[in-house]
Amino acid sequence: MEADMLGAAGHAFVMLMDPYRLMMLSGGVLMGLVLGILPGIGGLAGTALLLPFTFNMDPYTAMALLLGLASTTATGDPIPAILFGVPGGAGSAATVLDGLPMAKRGEASRALSAAYMSSMLGGIFGAILMGISLPILRPIMLYIGSPELLGFAVLGISMVAVLSGNTPLRGLTVAGLGLMISMVGSDPQTGTLRWTLDSLYLWEGAPLVPIVLGLFALPELADLAIARTAIAGNLAKTNASGMIQGAKDCFTHWWLVLRCSWLGAALGAIPGISGAVVDWLAYGHAMRTEKGAAATFGRGDVRGVIASESANNSREGGALVPTVAFGVPGSAGMAILMGAFMIHGLVPGPDMLSKNLGVTYGMVWSVALANILGAGLCYLFSEQFARLATLRYTLIMPSTLGIIYIGAFQGSRNWGDLYTLAIFGVFGWMMKQMKFPRPPLVLGLVLGEVVERYMFISIQRYGITWFARPIVIILFAVAIWGLVRPLLQDVRAHGGVGKMLKGFHAKPDFRPTQLFSVFILCVLAAMMWEAKNWNMSAKIVPMIVGSLAFTFCSLSLLNAIFRKPEDQTELGLNAEVKQNLEQKIHMDLESDTDHIPTATIYLRAAIFFGWLLGFMASMATIGLIPTVPIFVLLYMRLEGPEPWKLVIPQAIGLTIFIWYVFDQLLSIPWPPTLMGGWFPALKFIPSV
Repeated sequence: MEADMLGAAGHAFVMLMDPYRLMMLSGGVLMGLVLGILPGIGGLAGTALLLPFTFNMDPYTAMALLLGLASTTATGDPIPAILFGVPGGAGSAATVLDGLPMAKRGEASRALSAAYMSSMLGGIFGAILMGISLPILRPIMLYIGSPELLGFAVLGISMVAVLSGNTPLRGLTVAGLGLMISMVGSDPQTGTLRWTLDSLYLWEGAPLVPIVLGLFALPELADLAIARTAIAGNLAKTNASGMIQGAKDCFTHWWLVLRCSWLGAALGAIPGISGAVVDWLAYGHAMRTEKGAAATFGRGDVRGVIASESANNSREGGALVPTVAFGVPGSAGMAILMGAFMIHGLVPGPDMLSKNLGVTYGMVWSVALANILGAGLCYLFSEQFARLATLRYTLIMPSTLGIIYIGAFQGSRNWGDLYTLAIFGVFGWMMKQMKFPRPPLVLGLVLGEVVERYMFISIQRYGITWFARPIVIILFAVAIWGLVRPLLQDVRAHGGVGKMLKGFHAKPDFRPTQLFSVFILCVLAAMMWEAKNWNMSAKIVPMIVGSLAFTFCSLSLLNAIFRKPEDQTELGLNAEVKQNLEQKIHMDLESDTDHIPTATIYLRAAIFFGWLLGFMASMATIGLIPTVPIFVLLYMRLEGPEPWKLVIPQAIGLTIFIWYVFDQLLSIPWPPTLMGGWFPALKFIPSV
């Protein structure tokens, strides 16, 4: 067995050394660093954006590209966090506490270097953990059947939902909604068409790519357009001596790096643990265990940067373990990576540890090499990378939106992909504004088919006895405990059930923001109303999931309406835990537009989504490629206004790039337009 493992690892390394695969890995690393530097887009949107471009790649190349990005987004995160106090992602929020004070006193280089080195060491440690875990997991997988895989899926969903900040009921609601969306299409058991809206487009189910892009990419860009400012402020300077000192700091505190890397990898291997949790727990661990840390942490102690970043990067390697071995994504990013598994016919579980063992070890090597390459690029181009964060939104938006539309169209290469993108873009932005976490919805969407399939297989093969299997009992017990624990914490935080109930009042306090919960209730009710007439095999799972989601959403709404404002914490963490972490644990990015008046936010959001509808209308008329230069010209001039010397080169450059790469090289069949064959691909000779 060990020989097989070593042989597979060696074969995977040789495959990854292919120049083309190394180029794809490097491209993913570069994009991951850029997305980490740019607050508001993030690794989730980046992974979703790359997903459709892996269709024609082999599994080794596709995983190298995606993991190159996923593994290094956290490496780029500390650049804006340290230089101007704006974390590139939720996972680098703790880095701000010590990184920004260091930058303010002239030690930006030292802080950046410590972040790069600790990120690299943490990422390598996470990859090593995954490589070591595989030989141990391989024999275990022989004893795991469909009931256990179902249990792991339920556990993953329950943990993600419960860890949705101080609103776990909302997390459970959107997880249930995601499960129901995953069941759209033809039922595999009976052939019943479920929620297809009489559209052939939905017969094979709701496509993953445009949904994920709509949920994660468009809301961040919308907030950027609403704020109407540069992404970040002034850039701090860097120097070589500080870079050397920061690297030395990591080796001086090597035991701290090792401890926090282990902590990050272990927490990453637990499905549902968010990066926003991992870095704060590592930071808190360092504060409690490092000598004199209580007096210096938060005031510019390099150990705070090291603790946060080493745990942050090791998380991805740990998150790959349950994703590959059990089909339970260890993070929201891994949920999107599972979409790549589906695209390339890879089935998480025993197959990944047997016939696809080489691909699995290819992932291990990809994570390790990506972290080394990412740290090296950061050291070389630290100041240049940081300058990207000072670009105005009018310079970033046109190019990003053009690529997003092309990416969404890869879902099924149908106009429905673009409608789906727009619908879920608006829905995702509303979720973000109303503090509804989005990752549980994606996880439910990805795991829904798994839950339903393994449930039917378990019942058909084992009858009712499948629930009595020891591992299943343990997994379901842990999942139930995860659901009950926030309630118990809430009761203890209020000093008992009686005192907690005093936090409610008979007079309802209904606010306009609660209309979003009412909307979700209406959607769930409509879906269950349609499902009631289906065949029993086709409707049993949707009705169970829908009823639970409806119940969770109703409880959340009632809690908001009848709980006193000063006591309105929805079954969340107790006050002591919140104070220790100094940050609300939240599985999603917080909106950065709270300082803007509400009316202005909705007006600017309407303008942003109006631009998107205008883009789609132009696409429907003349095609995507001719729309690109028009959109760039209009957006940059009307929103900026940007000078012509910037507008013209970007319009021409982006159009040529899209035409050459996607039309000439990839030969993408563009959607049909009202003007026929002339415009869809910028071909000025009518098609015959």
